[in-house]
This record gives sequence, C-alpha cells and structure tokens, in this order.
Amino acid sequence: MVFVRHALPGEVVLARLTGGTAESASYWRADAVEVLEPSPDRVSPPCPLARPGGCGGCDWQHASPAAQRRLKAAVVTEQLARLAGLWAGEGPGHDLPPVVVEALPADAASGGPSGDTGLGWRTRVRFTVDGAGRPGFHPHRSHDVVPVEHCPIADPRVDALGVGRARWRGTASVDVAAPADGDPLVVAAGQDSRAVRPPRLAGSASIAVRDAEGTGDLTRVHGRTWVSERVLVDGVPRSFRVTGAGFWQVHPGAAQALLDAVLAAADPRPGERALDLYSGVGLFAAGLAARVGPDGTVVAVESDRRAAADARRSLHDLPQVRFAPGRVGAVLPGLADGAGGADVVVLDPPRSGAGREVVEAIARLAPRVVVYVACDPAALARDVATAAAHGYRLTALRAFDAFPMTHHVECVATLTP
Repeated sequence: MVFVRHALPGEVVLARLTGGTAESASYWRADAVEVLEPSPDRVSPPCPLARPGGCGGCDWQHASPAAQRRLKAAVVTEQLARLAGLWAGEGPGHDLPPVVVEALPADAASGGPSGDTGLGWRTRVRFTVDGAGRPGFHPHRSHDVVPVEHCPIADPRVDALGVGRARWRGTASVDVAAPADGDPLVVAAGQDSRAVRPPRLAGSASIAVRDAEGTGDLTRVHGRTWVSERVLVDGVPRSFRVTGAGFWQVHPGAAQALLDAVLAAADPRPGERALDLYSGVGLFAAGLAARVGPDGTVVAVESDRRAAADARRSLHDLPQVRFAPGRVGAVLPGLADGAGGADVVVLDPPRSGAGREVVEAIARLAPRVVVYVACDPAALARDVATAAAHGYRLTALRAFDAFPMTHHVECVATLTP
C-alpha cells in the first residue's frame, strides 16, 4: 500500500516515494509530483506553498470544498468500520445513517470564511520561527521551517498584523489569536523569555511573552494576556476568557456549532447531574448548567491550571457548576465513589482520545447518555469499541468541517446504554 499525498482518488499521477520504503514496511509514503489524469474534484490550490516540499499545514487545497467533505466522511466511516465494527454485518451500528460532514456557517463578523471557499477561517495560528527569525510552518513530516508571510486560511485579522513579515529575534514560536471580541493577542515564546524581543506589528494587538522551557507563565508586554470569546447559550450571549495560547476552537463557527450539537445530543434535563470532562474554559459546562438549572449539578474536570482558572472566572455566576481540577483518569474514580454516578457525561479529549481507562470509568458511572466530541476519527473509533464492550452503543454521529483545506474533522458521537 502506498499513501500518496497531493493526489485524489481515481487520479493517475507520477509520484515520488518519500518514506517508509523498506521492503518489510507495511506501507510506503509518496508525493504526487505530476498529475497525468486529474479528478473532476481537483482545483488549483489557492496557496503556492500547498505543493510537494512546501508547507505541511494544508493537505487538501487541491480538492474542492465539497470533495473535501466527502473524503472526510469516507475517512470517518472507514475508521469506525475498521476499529469499531460499525456499518458492517448485522450487529449494533449496521443501521446507522451514512456519515455526512457538515459545513460550518460563515461568520463574516468575526473574520470567518466568505462563502464555501475554505479560506480566511483560522482564528488561531501558531508560527514556528527559524534561526533567522522568520516565522513559518513545517513541511509535512519535517522539522524544517518554510517561511510564510501570508497564510490564505488564516483569519484576515491575523494577516493584517504582519506577523509573518516581521523578524522575531530570540523567539522559537509565535501564537496569534483573533478572538470574537477585541484586538488579537500575540504570544511569543523562547527558551529564555528575556531574550525575546517582539517586533513592531502592522496592526493593533495585545502582546505577551512566555518561557517555552519554564513554567509557561506569561509576561505582559502590551495590552492583555487573554482574549474574550463569545457564544450563545440557549440564545443568551456568554463570554469566555481564554488566557494566552489556551484552547478554543479555531474556526469562528465551530464553538457554537459544537455546543448546539452537544446539547441536542445530551438533552440535559432540570435537576440532573452532568459531567464535563476535559472541560477547558467551560464551553460545554456553561450549556449543561443552563439546562440542568439551579437544582442540578455540573462537574467540570480539567487538568490545565490556566484553563481551569479561566473557567472559574467565566462561570462564576453559575453556582451549579463545580470544578474538579486534575487529570480525568485520576478524578473520575472519586466522582463515581462519592456521588453515585451521573446522568449525562460530555467529554472532549485531546487528539489521542480518552483511552480505555477513562471510557471504562465512564461506563461505571452508568449515565443515560454519553456525548463524545472528537477531533480524530481513529481515536474516537477505538473508544467507541471500548464503550461497546461495556454496554454503550453509538446511536448517532454528526461530523463538522471545522478545519477546511485539511484532512481534520470534528465529530460529535452519541452513546447510549
């Protein structure tokens, strides 16, 4: 088997092998250097660096947006079939509807994409800085840096700052966040924060410096060390504080779409007990709290201290939200022993997934519904298989194109006993 980057299904291409070429290897890697018979889904990449040997960030710029979503749906289906046994045979899951990857709504007010172009959507960008102080991105499967002055998928407010056109002495990386409210935030990091000298930027932004090798604490240079993001919780605006380069969905429409999908799948009811695992700054905890009401309880579990502190600040007006700092795998057993289970569990783990230990602990809580937000279909499929072995079946799945021009996809899976 050969995985060919920059090609599309059905094409005839001239490909160059790029790795894993030992005869004993289970697969090889290659790059399409010439297209002999193109697919009807092929388009001209809008970025000149989306080519063999160029930037490794966008791997599907050569496919139309509609084709990208069809390919992502095929990937999600294949992973769940191969690793979780779904859509196969006569067992549970064979009757699930076909996976459809939904496009996220454009959000021009916050710099989102205009129409179905797949451009201008990325509100959070991390640049790696080379030895000459030039920001850029890594090529595919490489630690080299390709200097990038302009990124077509970045939010226009990111490009307006001129981060890629400046020189960053003593800097290892630069994070830029263009939030829903207020100026962008730029966070420069280096092995020695005292050596980082942020340059003058073309636009207005808050600037902070962090020590890449130390505690990661931020030093304010100008403005604030945090940004404010906003969603509607059952129609009511709510703001969330996100410090530094902390996690928030990068597509301007993703946080709202995922919150709405999670609440629709979980259907939290007044007085229920809900868990928000890997809760971050509290996006799903806020929605759950609104639904369970003052007589219910939401327990938010998060290991990152800055994210947990931001969540406490953003949700201080919701007394039904309780915070349990720490790793999910370490905190869950105590929740099961001390409170007698949960009605609803929502989890949004990192790309590696929740893992067997966490999934088994969730099953022991015996919730009536589990809603799993996943950014990696393979990790989701492995955890769905573990859940099935402990009595929980995948009953619904939604997928969202939260990362246009790339192979990444966001899923919301519903598991019930």
